[in-house]
Amino acid sequence: MTMTNPRVTVCLQNLIDLASAGASLRLFRHQRLASQTGNYVSRVKGRGMEFDETRLYQAGDDIRTIDWRVTARTGKPHTKVFREERERPVFISVDQRAAMHFATRGVFKSVQAAKLAGLLAWAAEHHGDRIGGQIFNETMCLELKPHSGKHAVLRLLNALATPKPNGLALSYEQVLARLNQHARPGSLVYLISDFRGINAQVEAYLAKLGRHCELVLIFVYDALEAQLPDKGQYRFANDEREVFVDAANHQGLSTYRQRFQARQEQLQALARLHNMRFVLCDTHADPIRCLAAA
Repeated sequence: MTMTNPRVTVCLQNLIDLASAGASLRLFRHQRLASQTGNYVSRVKGRGMEFDETRLYQAGDDIRTIDWRVTARTGKPHTKVFREERERPVFISVDQRAAMHFATRGVFKSVQAAKLAGLLAWAAEHHGDRIGGQIFNETMCLELKPHSGKHAVLRLLNALATPKPNGLALSYEQVLARLNQHARPGSLVYLISDFRGINAQVEAYLAKLGRHCELVLIFVYDALEAQLPDKGQYRFANDEREVFVDAANHQGLSTYRQRFQARQEQLQALARLHNMRFVLCDTHADPIRCLAAA
């Protein structure tokens, strides 16, 4: 029997066990001061109205809701009936690309991202919201349409624990383009990633998403990515390449640190500009505390 290491591999049972902790979390609700009235108002774009049925037109119905296709087919005026969507869609996008399978302490970034997603999904289920998501890596990009209840949570958690390649080898830009298509206006969207590959096109897609949804960026990183040790020599390797780092190369260490800081500052500036929420979570941190502080 092969034993898996929960620090490097996403374990379904561990995600299920987060249910009680997730239920204690309050999901992000952005409020800002209205510029004219001086009152605090919700920035949620609205739950919208969902089509329910078509019925015969009745006196007093709004003519803008007439269903012209049914009217033409039957020869009698029909109107569309809508019902208010009372469950907010919560869409959780989780980066599981190769660079996420790394850590020098705590758990792999991929495991931390899955834990964050699990906590958010359980919190959404506890608050009666609908849960959907997106999981992507180099060989797959899977979107899950928002649904209510524990079944929706378990569907997301199972996809995180047992990702199946579906042949969709997409760039980071293409993944975010799909996220814009699948996250409906008014949704609360969490993007959990190390944001490697962020560029002007990625920023444009995030800005577009932020105009129609509540967007929370969760930046997952390992301490070694932020700053290398200042002494010794180190070897890093994966299946394709290996890199040697000499801490005596002060210029190289400085460049390395500045590159990470630039990515973090780029994300923070984007979040401030478009009124998004930005959350930091390293691989050694308690994900519950990271989300509670947000």
